[in-house]
Amino acid sequence: MAALGWLTPRRRSATARSVLAGEASAEAARKTSLETAGTTEEPQFPVHGDDRAAAFFDLDNTVMQGAALFHFGRGLYKRKFFETRELARFAWQQAWFRLAGVEDPEHMQEARDSALSIVKGHRVAELQSIGEEIYDEYMAERIWPGTRALAQAHLDAGQKVWLVTAAPVEIAQVIARRLGLTGALGTVAESVDGVYTGKLVGEPLHGPAKAEAVRALAAAEGLDLGRCAAYSDSHNDIPMLSLVGHPYAINPDSKLRRHARELDWRLRDYRTGRKAAKVGIPAAAGVGAVAGGTAAAIALHRRRR
Repeated sequence: MAALGWLTPRRRSATARSVLAGEASAEAARKTSLETAGTTEEPQFPVHGDDRAAAFFDLDNTVMQGAALFHFGRGLYKRKFFETRELARFAWQQAWFRLAGVEDPEHMQEARDSALSIVKGHRVAELQSIGEEIYDEYMAERIWPGTRALAQAHLDAGQKVWLVTAAPVEIAQVIARRLGLTGALGTVAESVDGVYTGKLVGEPLHGPAKAEAVRALAAAEGLDLGRCAAYSDSHNDIPMLSLVGHPYAINPDSKLRRHARELDWRLRDYRTGRKAAKVGIPAAAGVGAVAGGTAAAIALHRRRR
């Protein structure tokens, strides 16, 4: 302020106030800049032209409302594949799935056992053809538009998009094809000479087995998992989500929601229409191999044939 000594007291006071105002304005501008620096929009994702990135989507309650196996069961019942008591069992399993909002391993196993017993003795080609019809009848209208848009964003970026599900691989492949996705990994039912035996090959593609399938597929396709994305509603898929650099919790159950918030994973919820919560950039974490190597390898082999 010494430089202002030649001014009259009145002019000196006015000039001092101007300097103070200018300093305050500069400080406010700098403070605003610092505050908004941490709230800028995240970089564009998916990255266009990144052919070492891909996206992996769970199916039930992530891409489609409800369980694919239940809807498939409804279609088979309509075609007289089984009786009313089996349909009632499917309905109970679906009701549990929708009310609880989670995948219960026991109910999932019961549903798979029921489906295997129903298709035993039928030809694989027959079920694949029927699957196309059932998709139109029961599944097409249950695809979540929000999740479909996420998958399309990856496709538009030139990336491959895969379904990874515990549902039978034949169902998963029909859904993937009808949605324009790259392909699907799913549980493989044993067949001999094109006829189902009523048994599984390996284990169901569930939980850690999905992570193994994604890991095997990524190695075969030359993908960098740190640049890939995965989407699921269930805490059972944390192993798969943890493999990739961009995990998303879609319509998450309570355990997955809590886990996603703890690790700053992104959240999207299309069940109520509420605005999606965006919770930062995830950190990739490797998950050890547990179960499902056999199912993953066979699913990958079937895809290549």
